[in-house]
Amino acid sequence: MSPTVPARPLHHPISALIRLGRWLSLALVLAWPSSAWLQTATTPSCALVLMHGKWGGPQGLALFARKLENVCHVVLLEMPWSGRRAYDQPYSVALKEISTQVQSLRDKGYRQVLVGGQSFGTNAALAYMAEVGDADGVLALAPGHSPRLMYQQGMGRAEVDQARSLVAAGQGAQALTINDMNQGRRRNMTMSAETLLSYFDPDGLGHMPKTSAGFKKAVPVLWVIGTQDPLYPAGEAFAYAKLPPHAKSRYLVVEAGHGNTPEVATAGVIEWLKGLG
Repeated sequence: MSPTVPARPLHHPISALIRLGRWLSLALVLAWPSSAWLQTATTPSCALVLMHGKWGGPQGLALFARKLENVCHVVLLEMPWSGRRAYDQPYSVALKEISTQVQSLRDKGYRQVLVGGQSFGTNAALAYMAEVGDADGVLALAPGHSPRLMYQQGMGRAEVDQARSLVAAGQGAQALTINDMNQGRRRNMTMSAETLLSYFDPDGLGHMPKTSAGFKKAVPVLWVIGTQDPLYPAGEAFAYAKLPPHAKSRYLVVEAGHGNTPEVATAGVIEWLKGLG
């Protein structure tokens, strides 16, 4: 009797296609750059450009920023009104610095890019939305810098008027000194007439009611104010009520002063960020 020869398996066309598909899938996975996969897997959907207050610096918001990182990636900028830079550039250049960072974050794949800050940092975020307007939301912590109030009370009025005349005469590069105010503290600051006017013009970019009303688009805004903040008595009517309405905007009052508002409001900020989706 002849030995039994095992039957050879049939190579069905469908089976062959399935095996080919599996092989191609494996090849694509192996060929895909690991760095691209890692970026897709780890890049948060939210990023926040966060700016410090007058005469301060990024280090003052570093701890607060770390507490937000699980929800929204934070980039801290040193702005022209820092203690080190001392108004080395006019407000228009400051807005360009913010815009550069916003575009960089978009290029990295962040779907939501917010702008915000504490005190003067909030002032800049509002000005940015009125002049550029391409961010997706604003975090306004203890808004500060009130050039109209200063001007009305006579603080730096002569210097502002002189700066306006010099700029109109084409002499904006001439240096002037103004006695600046920050939460009751005073400091002489020297800068060009163009720069001085850009920050201290009572009707300019620093006037928050004007910039709030001038947003280029409606975006969610979290406006946080402390009960001991000098701006607290002005309430929502000061500037928040002038913002373009948005369903996710919120006016948050916390038991805090001007300087410690970010720390006290951390939980509320995180909750708001999560609610942005």
